[in-house]
Amino acid sequence: MIQKAILLCLVLILSLGTLSAQKCDLVLRGRVLHLENNQPIEAAYIWLSESATGVVTDANGNFMLKNLCQGQQTIQITFIGHKEIKQSIGLNSAINNLTFKMEEESVALGTVDVHGHREAVQTTTAVSTLYGEALLQSRGESLGESLKRVAGVSTFSTGNTISKPVIHGLHSNRILILNNGIRLEGQQWGAEHAPEIDPFLADELTVIKGAETVRYGPEAMGGVILVNPPALPTSKKYATELNLVGNSNGGAGNVAVSHAGGSGKYPGLGYRIQGATRRAGNIQTPTYNQGNTGMSEASLSGALGYSSPKIGTEAYYSFFTTELGILRDAHTGNLSDLLAIIENGAPFAQADFTYTINNPKQVVTHHLAKLKAHYHLNPSWKLNFQYGFQQNNRQEFDRRRGELNTRPSLDLELFTNTAELILEHNLKSQWTGSMGIHLIQQANSNVPGTGVTPLIPNYDLLNGGVFVMEKYLKGALELEAGLRYDYRTVSAARYVGKNLQEATMTYQNGSLFFGGRYQINSNWSFTSNLGTAWRPPNVNELFSQGLHHGAAAVELGDANLDSEKSLKWVNELEYEGKRSTLELAAYANQIRDYIYLNPTGETFVSLRGTFNVYEYLQANAFFYGLDISGTYSFTEQLNGYAKGSIIRAKNTQSDTFFPFIPSDRMDWGLSYSLGENPDQGKNRITISNVLVAKQHREPEFDLAPAPPAYALINLGYSKKLKLFKNTLSLSLQVNNLLNSEFKEYMNRFRYFTADMGRNFQLKFNYQF
Repeated sequence: MIQKAILLCLVLILSLGTLSAQKCDLVLRGRVLHLENNQPIEAAYIWLSESATGVVTDANGNFMLKNLCQGQQTIQITFIGHKEIKQSIGLNSAINNLTFKMEEESVALGTVDVHGHREAVQTTTAVSTLYGEALLQSRGESLGESLKRVAGVSTFSTGNTISKPVIHGLHSNRILILNNGIRLEGQQWGAEHAPEIDPFLADELTVIKGAETVRYGPEAMGGVILVNPPALPTSKKYATELNLVGNSNGGAGNVAVSHAGGSGKYPGLGYRIQGATRRAGNIQTPTYNQGNTGMSEASLSGALGYSSPKIGTEAYYSFFTTELGILRDAHTGNLSDLLAIIENGAPFAQADFTYTINNPKQVVTHHLAKLKAHYHLNPSWKLNFQYGFQQNNRQEFDRRRGELNTRPSLDLELFTNTAELILEHNLKSQWTGSMGIHLIQQANSNVPGTGVTPLIPNYDLLNGGVFVMEKYLKGALELEAGLRYDYRTVSAARYVGKNLQEATMTYQNGSLFFGGRYQINSNWSFTSNLGTAWRPPNVNELFSQGLHHGAAAVELGDANLDSEKSLKWVNELEYEGKRSTLELAAYANQIRDYIYLNPTGETFVSLRGTFNVYEYLQANAFFYGLDISGTYSFTEQLNGYAKGSIIRAKNTQSDTFFPFIPSDRMDWGLSYSLGENPDQGKNRITISNVLVAKQHREPEFDLAPAPPAYALINLGYSKKLKLFKNTLSLSLQVNNLLNSEFKEYMNRFRYFTADMGRNFQLKFNYQF
């Protein structure tokens, strides 16, 4: 009996030793994607049978399970409308990373809501997205102003109503904007040529900060902005959204409404319509009104699509029109007036508040139509075709003496056709990729009757590009590489007096990139992307010869400019913990033959007034900088955020600085949630502080010294409540709470006026 007891004790001790030696501190981290397009699946359910534990994927398709034991586990993944995944996995490492791809089932099931086939962002470079609450808070702002919420993104503006996004110091034709998948092609080459797009149509705004020329073509040299509307419904359901926005400064008001629905009789068929209008009067600085700075804007869009597991089609149309007043004090009558207002830094005459828009002004209309189709050759291969048509008409009106406002000084009409054919493969193994052809055809013409020699000539453009990309995914590691070749020809012609000037130019170049992403552990990940890019000179940079009325400046082009060529390296480190997040991105961008608009120090005097003269120059450049953003939860109710960016850009040939490079800036704030359920954010107060440094790295010559540093305090209150079983969101924001007078270095009208003063903004969003 004693021997049996001793033997039993030994067995128990060995068993306990074995159990204690078993590791139960392992982590399983993974992603769940759609098989057909590699798009993340949100709210997929993950279950481990042996551990009796489960979790739901987040908006990016990610999930994480902790405190798991070593050995074999059975994982089960379910998501409505998709085939269940059930397989055995081995957990042997401290960090285990796996990727799963789910296949869609038939759309005929009554309860299944098949996803629309909006393409996912598949890139290993730095990506930031505005959606949900952050996007809701940006409603009523221009595209450029909305994107300033992203670290590393600023604006290049002409006054307070015209702005365009700047990514890592690059803007205009170096930044590609995709409107519902179609590259936006308008007269965007001027600082005062804002993107012809209504941000209300988007349910997410995505910024890709790396050079993406392999994926999208030469105009993506500085980065890409994706304006994505909601996916079309494919089942019998309806969604309507109403937005009302009011501003005290400028008396501005916005109304936007959208409605989407799906068919019960024809599953997979869906539609969406959206419309918006905006009106504003003269902007107010802390001490005076800015004369002739009102604006009027309207937009309309509609989409109809059909989606099934095998085939999908979509038709889309949008219309956008705007009338923008140009600060009247920027158009002076003679040289002494020009020098006096620059020295004074503010208008001499006090303007009254009015909604009337007089000359100088600009009127722009933009039509965009899209046809898209995809066909699944088999579960692994898909063929995509997309065609886009755009018509852009830009009219700029000058302060002509003795003439009515109906005769423009600049009248340009641009027609653009784009087509692409892309073959994608998403194998059940770790490989995904695509190859395709892009074609662009443009015809730009000056509408007769202006009585002024055209600033730029008539021209025809043809661009063809071919590319191939491959991506490898396995657990913690993602590797991506791509190669592209483009050929472009431009033919231009115009009359100068009675002399016909003609020119034909061709440009060709290749670009490539290599990138990777590695999930270091459950909290940290690292991304790196190295790529070449190029951009041929735009027509205005080649041929501008005269007064650019909207910019109130004379611009001189150079037909001998070469293509810009760059090598950019972007590295990003991300941390995601229980109470904090951190994103740190560093980049270096070497650009050969960088093209920039430089003030000459000369002035041009005409019957229309006196204007500063700028010329397009070219030099080798080196850009580098740092973006940082993070959040921290002090308590369940108190949260904080901070983001900032530093950029340096230097002319490496002359060891000088370039004009209009963003200065260092930082934005930080706190939010406090009221009520019993702080996680829902139903009742929140926010306070933020924007700090912008003086730009000490100025060019050798500028019309006036860089303005001093400034700090702005903003205050906000938001509340969500139920109204007729639907969600009503209300918010009150006060920007520039202390009504501080300041000038932004990236505003081309800083020579003549201060920026906007205090502004109360009331927002109303109702979804039903």
